[in-house]
Amino acid sequence: MTEAVIDRYDAALFDLDGVIYLGPEPIPAAPATIDALRQRGVQVGFVTNNAARSTDVVAQQLNGMGIPVTRADVVSSAEAIAELVASQLPAGSPVLVAGAQALIDEIAGHGLRPVSSADDDPVAVVQGYDPQMTWPRLDECCIAIQRGARWYVSNPDSTRPTDRGLVPGAGAQMKVVATSVTGEPVMAGKPHRPLLDATVARLGCHRPVFVGDRLDTDILGANRAGMDSMLVLTGAHGAHDLLDAGPEARPTRIARDLSGLLEPERRAVLDEGRARCGRAVAESIEGVARIASAVGETLDEQLDALAAVLALVWTGAVRGDHDELDRLDLVS
Repeated sequence: MTEAVIDRYDAALFDLDGVIYLGPEPIPAAPATIDALRQRGVQVGFVTNNAARSTDVVAQQLNGMGIPVTRADVVSSAEAIAELVASQLPAGSPVLVAGAQALIDEIAGHGLRPVSSADDDPVAVVQGYDPQMTWPRLDECCIAIQRGARWYVSNPDSTRPTDRGLVPGAGAQMKVVATSVTGEPVMAGKPHRPLLDATVARLGCHRPVFVGDRLDTDILGANRAGMDSMLVLTGAHGAHDLLDAGPEARPTRIARDLSGLLEPERRAVLDEGRARCGRAVAESIEGVARIASAVGETLDEQLDALAAVLALVWTGAVRGDHDELDRLDLVS
């Protein structure tokens, strides 16, 4: 039997938005893939930068999508940032929380005292994504930080993928505060290590692979944590983003969706200015990576062509051409 990608690992860690679901709708391949992984004895963990929802709510959503999970299977940036703040402040410290109720509950659950005004003398400010965020609440963050409060943010995602398109995320709310304060916040969510480290510790795994849809958070975070990664093209980032990715944000593998974990390894072979992946061939023509073979119509053929182009460009010896990728139907 041909070895699948997942056979190299003892656990699969998944981002949620753009990987498992888009808004209220599951990615079609998600339920069957998760079930197949568990049948193989692979540990599964769900890792979300979204601090707006409790892990109970996330678990309920996944169960409703046909993916059986418990709260313990889900780790959020709200949990990770609350644990980080609590490790650095005395118990009972007043903390101004500018986030959803899930983040407020996590801060309180870690022995700190949530407050809502800079006049409550908070020793720290913790921001997290809240779809109901108001301008006055961001004002309070600015004032508290200016008065000396430490600044924490759950995660830096500037956007969130939904079934209707991209919308502003926690990073956008963070940047509003950044216009009026100095210094950088301490963060727990991807691409920073605390969230991924907490997930690995909870699962007790040793060889995890991380599956995400964003280069700047998921893949960069996996690289920083020393994990292999797979970028899926069902969420925020696509082929053009891969072409522009620097070494620190390049995934170990690419796939159309998370079912790529169950497929054989897709790997391009380099040979004197050419890269071959399957039947797809890319070569350097006047210093630019070009698809030299026929562009196939199947998904696998399209992904092979993309992998061949990326292999050439990522050597640093040739340039990429965004127009060349427009020949591929999977471009996003």
